[in-house]
Amino acid sequence: MQDVTDLPFMRVMQRYGGPDIYVTEYFRVHAAYQLEKHILRSITDSHTGRPVYAQMIGQDITALVRCAQELLTYPVAGIDINLGCPAPVVCRKDAGGGLLRKTDHLNRILGALRATIPGKFTVKTRVGYHSHEEFNHLLKIFKSHGIDTLTIHGRTVMERYRTPIHTSCIRTAVEQMNCPVIANGNIVDAETGIGLAQRTGAAGLMIGRGAIRNPWLFSQLRDAFLGHTPKIIKRSDLFEYIMDLYQELASYQQHSGQGKFDARKHVQRMKKYMVYIAQGLDSEFEYLIRRSTTEEEFQTICQDFLNSPDSLPPRPPEDSKLFCGFAALRSDA
Repeated sequence: MQDVTDLPFMRVMQRYGGPDIYVTEYFRVHAAYQLEKHILRSITDSHTGRPVYAQMIGQDITALVRCAQELLTYPVAGIDINLGCPAPVVCRKDAGGGLLRKTDHLNRILGALRATIPGKFTVKTRVGYHSHEEFNHLLKIFKSHGIDTLTIHGRTVMERYRTPIHTSCIRTAVEQMNCPVIANGNIVDAETGIGLAQRTGAAGLMIGRGAIRNPWLFSQLRDAFLGHTPKIIKRSDLFEYIMDLYQELASYQQHSGQGKFDARKHVQRMKKYMVYIAQGLDSEFEYLIRRSTTEEEFQTICQDFLNSPDSLPPRPPEDSKLFCGFAALRSDA
């Protein structure tokens, strides 16, 4: 996730179990683009012991090929092209999910990248731009280029994050593709992860927003797939995670040559994470944390509301604006 899943975030995730594979923020490729050093550090300095894929986004074929060649000089596990970002500023440039409207151009991009990348070349997509009925045509394009993995966020670009996902599209891809298919979307706990895997037959799961809220999710899923009872997380555990994330992000900024550390700006940055973390906890906590401005305010609010042995809610509310439509993946749905 752009501006969220950076190097310090990767490091924190790994302390709580971490995924099997990491994917960088996307390199915003265009004609004059030079690879961003802070994203490259996610590849060269991650020290997680896990493979890292470099993610690109863009629609300029020459620039994408050039950047892919440059990325191959770094210790990447593979290169991924993002066809799923629904942000309007991205789609207006016919990049990310916007490319799903330009299937002829998309076909040329995939052909050029496949010819350039001798190792792992992967694709992250949505199931269409306007309608999931577009997916069968997209699937033919993906299948024709011998990609190594297809990751599918089961919504259209226009649906953004507001609807249940189209699990039938992911299952169709599993049945038709000649490579592993990874399912993405609406995984908020072990139960919804298991449900998505069972409904789609996918070879694996990709998790973004759910991991920000619950960094234990990867370990909980591993336990669930092995038939073990996932760890129950206490409010004090969440408090420790937030403080850990706060300190790791602060330390990274202080030692990365990005200028003098500004605690107020750092609190504002933490709110990018807190908007996901606060879902389903306490309305007063969410209200206060959004309005905190100083480090002392931020940490005191977290201490007052979270530093207790009470169990956390297992999942966000089903009418959440950020985590909606996941009820259909639950075992009792």
